[in-house]
Amino acid sequence: MTSEASTLADYGWATFFSTQIHADETDTTLPARVVAVHRDRLHVAAPGIDTSVAPFGDGEQAATVGDWLLLDAHTQRPLRRLDRKSVFKRRAAGTDVRVQLIAANVDTLLVVSSCNADFNVARLERYLALAREAQVTPVVVLTKADLADEPGDYTRAAAKLMPGLVVETLDARDAAGIAPLLAWCGHGQTVALVGSSGVGKSTLTNALAGEHRADTQGIREDDAKGRHTTTGRALHRLPDGGWLIDTPGMRELQLTDVRAGIDEVFDDVAALAQRCRFADCGHDTEPGCAIAAAIASGDIDAARVGRWRKLVAEEARNNESLAQRRARDRAFGHMADRVMAEKRLRRDR
Repeated sequence: MTSEASTLADYGWATFFSTQIHADETDTTLPARVVAVHRDRLHVAAPGIDTSVAPFGDGEQAATVGDWLLLDAHTQRPLRRLDRKSVFKRRAAGTDVRVQLIAANVDTLLVVSSCNADFNVARLERYLALAREAQVTPVVVLTKADLADEPGDYTRAAAKLMPGLVVETLDARDAAGIAPLLAWCGHGQTVALVGSSGVGKSTLTNALAGEHRADTQGIREDDAKGRHTTTGRALHRLPDGGWLIDTPGMRELQLTDVRAGIDEVFDDVAALAQRCRFADCGHDTEPGCAIAAAIASGDIDAARVGRWRKLVAEEARNNESLAQRRARDRAFGHMADRVMAEKRLRRDR
């Protein structure tokens, strides 16, 4: 996986990270990048380092794939995690209110969908909101163009989602077809693939890596959906010197802490909301609602407004759930500290 990388820059090291190294750490620590995350360990690598270490950090501060760790130069034990340029996270699936980290220090997010029944505008907008919140460049990649009668229809629908959005429509099995993506895969650059199961992420991973790195399976004929093949998160070395993070297909993508990203993706709707008569306008039946007026005049698509409203409400709900959990955790910590202090007091009497 890492044999071709011989300098820190080959792994994506940049000034952003080097300025975080304290003077007294230069001789006693070694930076290494998390190249794979497993249930009970992290695989870290750097020039002269290729080893496994125990999981590091808790919750949202835990090290994830793409992170940089400072290791003890003698024991190779992680000492601290460096600040991130970017991080992708989501609320865990189901009823769990924890945050699940996806990847860190990504330069470009390849949002993968396909030219078939899997194409879903609302899902794409969720990924775009994630990317813009993290200040990462999104590129929509539409696969299986060879199976569509009119792949251009999918391209145009995706391009409308955000001003200036780059959309590439291709057949991931064709080596020439992936050429437009290579601009984001240069030396030291990190790209991440996200998308639902079966859209061709594993096929695209293999094509970009130039060799077999991930298992692939065909699509089901009944619903055009694929079978989930990626089960972990890992960095793959690319021929042009970049790194690619593949992520498991996500059946559920619950957004949290991405309000700025939502407003950027839906900048037209967000701008209208600022013109409403009342600051707490619900954008429904309130008088002076600029959004309602724009829908009535046909200046904005009601379905797009509905998707924006849904994401804003979901993000606020998830944030509230997380805030309540954090408050409970803090209260439990204070209670535990108080109990321990009382025990010490009784013991010392």
